[in-house]
Amino acid sequence: MKAIPLLLILILTAAVTMAQYDTNNSEKTRGFPWPEGKRCAVSLTFDDARLSQIDKGIPLLNRYGIKATFYISPKGLLQRLEGWQQAAAAGHEIGNHTMTHPCTGNYAFSRDNALEDYSLEKIAGEINQANELIHNRLGVQVRSFAYPCGQTFVGRGRELKSYIPLVAKKFLCGRGWLGEDSNDPWICDLSQLQGMESDGKSFEELKGLVDKAAPTGKWLILAGHEMDDSGFQTTRLSSLELLCRYVLDPANGIWTAPVGQIADYIKRHR
Repeated sequence: MKAIPLLLILILTAAVTMAQYDTNNSEKTRGFPWPEGKRCAVSLTFDDARLSQIDKGIPLLNRYGIKATFYISPKGLLQRLEGWQQAAAAGHEIGNHTMTHPCTGNYAFSRDNALEDYSLEKIAGEINQANELIHNRLGVQVRSFAYPCGQTFVGRGRELKSYIPLVAKKFLCGRGWLGEDSNDPWICDLSQLQGMESDGKSFEELKGLVDKAAPTGKWLILAGHEMDDSGFQTTRLSSLELLCRYVLDPANGIWTAPVGQIADYIKRHR
C-alpha cells in the first residue's frame, strides 16, 4: 500500500476538525427558536421609578397591552405606591435597582455614595434591602436586576471586584446601560445583558434598532428613564406609542415581553 502523502493527511485532518466544529456550533449559526416563529425579541425597560412612568408611561403601555420591566428605586416607589401595586398586578415586571443607586464617585450626585468605596458585602446589603422592600410593598419576588449607571464593579485598583457573580447568584438576569448592541440569545450572559438607550430617540431611531436585531434573531433591550413628551433622560411618549404599534404588528414578527420572561425562555431553550 502506498504511503499517504503528508499534505493529504493534513487536509483530511483539517476537514474533520472543521466538520466537528460546524456540528458543535450548528445551532448557533441558525436563528434562535423564538416562540410562534417570531424573528426577534424586544424588552422595554425603565429605571428609577420615575413619577412620569406611573403618571404617563404605564397608562400608554396598558392601552397597547405591552408589559415592560421597571427597575425600582425606593423614593419613587413610595411616592406612587398604589400606582406601582397596580402596575405589578397588571403584569409589568418589577426589578431591583438597589436602595441608594451607588455609582462611580466621578459623578457629583454619587460622590458620597461611590462604588469605589464599596465592598461586595456592602453592595449585597444594598441589593438585599431593595429586594425586601419590593417584596414587602408589592408582594413581588424579584428576578431581574439593573446595574445603577450600568457599572458592575466595587472598589478600586488592585482591590476592584466585579459584582456580576453576586447578581448571578441572586437573580435570573441583570441588565446594563448604554450597551452598544442587542443580545445574542445563544451566547449572551444573562447576568450582564446589554441595554440600549431609548431616551431622546425618535421612533425612526428606535425602529432602526429593532430592524437591526430582527434579521439575526437577537434580543433588543431598550432602557429609559422618564416617560414624557420631552426632557432630559426621557423616552418620548410619541416615539414609544409608534414603537408599540410597530412591535405589535404581526407582519414584523417581534416578541415583546419583560426581561425576566425572555431570560427564562432563553435559559430553557438554548
